[in-house]
Amino acid sequence: MAKLVDLAKPYCVKGGAKYRLRDFDPTDTGPFRSKDRAIRALELGLAQLRDLQNKLYSQEHWAVLLIFQGMDASGKDGVIAHVMSGVNPQGCQVYSFKAPSGEELSHDYLWRAVIRLPERRRIGIFNRSYYEEVLVVRVHPNLLENEKIPPSLITPEIWKERFEDIRGFERYLTRNGIAVRKFFLHISKHEQVKRFLERLQQPEKNWKLSASDLHEREHWDEYMKAYEDVVRNTATDAAPWYVVPADHKWFARVIVASAVVGTLAQLALDFPALNQQRRAELDEIRKILELELQE
Repeated sequence: MAKLVDLAKPYCVKGGAKYRLRDFDPTDTGPFRSKDRAIRALELGLAQLRDLQNKLYSQEHWAVLLIFQGMDASGKDGVIAHVMSGVNPQGCQVYSFKAPSGEELSHDYLWRAVIRLPERRRIGIFNRSYYEEVLVVRVHPNLLENEKIPPSLITPEIWKERFEDIRGFERYLTRNGIAVRKFFLHISKHEQVKRFLERLQQPEKNWKLSASDLHEREHWDEYMKAYEDVVRNTATDAAPWYVVPADHKWFARVIVASAVVGTLAQLALDFPALNQQRRAELDEIRKILELELQE
């Protein structure tokens, strides 16, 4: 079987011009023929992730931003919970973006994301993100009316302009030491129905389903077209998209873990090296502590 860090490579899109959503099968399980093997691979990935995150947290240069997008019931919450289960909470920041508040609507659409970017040393996770502005808002363009944009700026070119802005924003983040990775959890329409029914059958999950979920499902084809355009127009070498087959939750989790481990590995992280002055300082501290033990 391929190395863990290589598992995500077939699902990585860096130059989106030729990307077609139909080329990615949401039922795909890659090299895995059983859930058990994938779970073992995930456990290996989490061990590597813990080690790399400790190194990330020990330095003061890099941050990582992980963005998760997907249709309702695609498994975003579960992926985040499982993949980040072994990470030190001190080094991780998670934010879930809901419908924008009045304050957020009084700013540009990137504002609410900017103020929640991860600090250096940390992994930031966006459960949904500014990409809602070229997904939900594109499928429901009437939402633009709430954004207080001058009417003269709302033209047929607005989506192309937003793609430009997003590419520029992510280029800016990359040039400032924030590694950006984006995950589209690609679920089939059939699997979404099954998961909606599961939520109805489990009382503890009833709260996760609402009439609005069914309403959005009616726009499935529009969303798939919007997701395809998003990946085509915003996948870059610096900030790639991973189109993750998500019909099997266990496979989606191991692919995300592979991508995150691979991203951190590319940063060539290590614990800070000690200079001569610092070593001398630690030697002095050791002597003081050892003398205290002898008292």
